[in-house]
Amino acid sequence: MACKNCLEKPVIKLQNNNVSLCKKCFIEYFEKKVKKTITDYKLIRKNENIVVACSGGKDSTVLLYLIKKITSNRRDIKITALAIDEGIHGYRNKSLEFLKDFCNKQEVELNIYSYKEEFTKSLDEILKTYKGIPCSICGVLRRYLLNKKSKELKATKLATGHNLDDEAQTITMNYFKNNVKMSARLGPIAGIIRDKGFIPRIKPLYFLTEKEVASYAFLKGFMDKFNECPNSPLSYRAQIRDTLNELENKYPGTKNGIISSFIEILPLLKEKYKNDHEVIKSCKICDEPSSQDICKSCYYIETVIKA
Repeated sequence: MACKNCLEKPVIKLQNNNVSLCKKCFIEYFEKKVKKTITDYKLIRKNENIVVACSGGKDSTVLLYLIKKITSNRRDIKITALAIDEGIHGYRNKSLEFLKDFCNKQEVELNIYSYKEEFTKSLDEILKTYKGIPCSICGVLRRYLLNKKSKELKATKLATGHNLDDEAQTITMNYFKNNVKMSARLGPIAGIIRDKGFIPRIKPLYFLTEKEVASYAFLKGFMDKFNECPNSPLSYRAQIRDTLNELENKYPGTKNGIISSFIEILPLLKEKYKNDHEVIKSCKICDEPSSQDICKSCYYIETVIKA
């Protein structure tokens, strides 16, 4: 089977429509789709200071490269990379070394903040006493630092590498847990209301599958192997991911169907819950936004890290 557009040798078959593309046509398809998402959902406006959440993994590497490429002629746009070093030995230290080199080649400023410096303990140290699922506490602390440090960097937007697979997993998890209200906060630009305490998050890779992102990273020569966090297989998300992958293999287009139907109802969800959001307070300990008197990060710091 040849490439649909030019009859050259194909390198990938797209999951949503069973179309085969060669390297050149796939790269053009991928970049065009990212640009369309940014344009259609107005993810990047004038005079933006965009902080890109980076880990050294395929998604955020591709995201950083493309945002810089797409905005290369925009003098009113500033791009900065932000990385969080959780302190996962043998995993995060290696990915950060790659990220430092990549940012240097791309001439992008990189800011790295660590759990050790911010919370006094690395994740590996925290997990010696914390008996819950690692992703539960790590996710809270990571999101906390991404928002806090983005504000310190005076960001107008925080760009994350969430792809179609990630969002399909989150939608499914919220449905299974009866958290439909939480899904109203999803979409290519996250949130229902705007609050000065939260930096708006954008997801330019929203309509591209994990396979497509990995293929783009490989074909562009960014990396030839992709590592997974050693703690992720223990999470509920990992089980949902495996279930959706199994369904996708049997019934191609399953994940794309989840996203397409969700995007159709998302405006209704945002409208339904626009006046039903939790009152946003300021944490009594750190002054970061919180729905409770004490934010969840400070709760973990006081009851787990300092305990």
